[in-house]
Amino acid sequence: MSKEWRDIPASVASMRTINPIRAITDQLKPPSIPEKPVIYLSIGDPTIEGNLKTHEFVNNALINSVNSFKFNGYAHSAGMPHVRQALANYFNNPDFPITSEDVILTSGCSSALEMAFTVLANEGDNVLIPCPGFSLYETICGHRGIEQKFYRLSPENDWEADTDHMESLINEKTRAIVINNPSNPCGSVYSREHLLEIVAVAEKHKLPIIADEIYGFLTYNDHKFIPIESVSSTVPVLTVGGIAKSYLVPGWRLGWIIINDRFELFKRVRTGLLRLSTLILGPNTLIQSIIPEILNNIPAEYFKDLNYCLEKHSQFLYSTLKELPGLVPIRPNGAMYMMVKIELGQFEDITGDIDFSQKLLREECVFVLPGSIFHLDNFIRIFLCPPLDVLTTACDRIQQFCNRHRLVRNPSNHS
Repeated sequence: MSKEWRDIPASVASMRTINPIRAITDQLKPPSIPEKPVIYLSIGDPTIEGNLKTHEFVNNALINSVNSFKFNGYAHSAGMPHVRQALANYFNNPDFPITSEDVILTSGCSSALEMAFTVLANEGDNVLIPCPGFSLYETICGHRGIEQKFYRLSPENDWEADTDHMESLINEKTRAIVINNPSNPCGSVYSREHLLEIVAVAEKHKLPIIADEIYGFLTYNDHKFIPIESVSSTVPVLTVGGIAKSYLVPGWRLGWIIINDRFELFKRVRTGLLRLSTLILGPNTLIQSIIPEILNNIPAEYFKDLNYCLEKHSQFLYSTLKELPGLVPIRPNGAMYMMVKIELGQFEDITGDIDFSQKLLREECVFVLPGSIFHLDNFIRIFLCPPLDVLTTACDRIQQFCNRHRLVRNPSNHS
């Protein structure tokens, strides 16, 4: 007798895979018939508005690769050897040299992060991640059954990590410390002194570091990016990066892991990463093929202009928003984002960051991300990349919104 069909269950791993951004933004709905165009200050894609474009050399290099018919086949799962060598040369530190064997290419920086988490932690282990921090860390941990422990970043101190709190979270199941510098969502850029403080915690507890440095090229306001591996003499570091943000091609999905291991503490981890790379048999070969060319031929002026644009936009937003009632922007120095504190006591009928974001979207068609996505209540994240005229319109609408909802206090009566 044949069985009847029943609802087919999904795997445990799939059902515990949750993207915090999606979980909250699904609650934020613009009007079905908006009275004005929606302005998206939420999506971290620098290409959306069309004002920021990659250098023409990048496009031409890809066109030449396509037309060559040389890169249509499979490559080594860890990446083409000459591409890995080009990256090793580009990021090489003369004091602690890296080779092509220390580089693994991935399908975007998100894939690099997943591999780094997976190679270091088993189900039931934990990793320390920043709060606020990039929401994908939480997604990866949930999928892999890794416990996430959130260490505090201090908005009063340019979002530096609270290393005392970080250290208090460490136990026998802790497998790594994750840092994101420059930071999404905070826009902070860590000093050498602060990086040394983080390294000291890792060294004391003999924990490796996963360094998310995807925004390493994007700093401004006279701040300089310092790779954490350059200040660490003993702590092994898995550095992840990619071309998405600095070259303005997030859809091209090319990232990497650089293994910084001066004392061969990552022997088994290196093997594990190579095995994990076989899951997708390597990233897109066409995009791989242009990496040596763009690393060596994109002029420094391109990055200077991009960072100047981000600096100009951040300064405009900071100077404008700090004059609005109930908002306290925190000046960024890197990446593409600004965090803004909501002073709830200044508003008549705003109950939190999700309420603020929902009402702003519904009333003024401006879409910002609530800080709750990043485990930081009563903040919002604003994206810096839209053109200045769009940011100006957004700020005008935010001003109208804040004035509409501000708490009007009755003057005290004095006899």
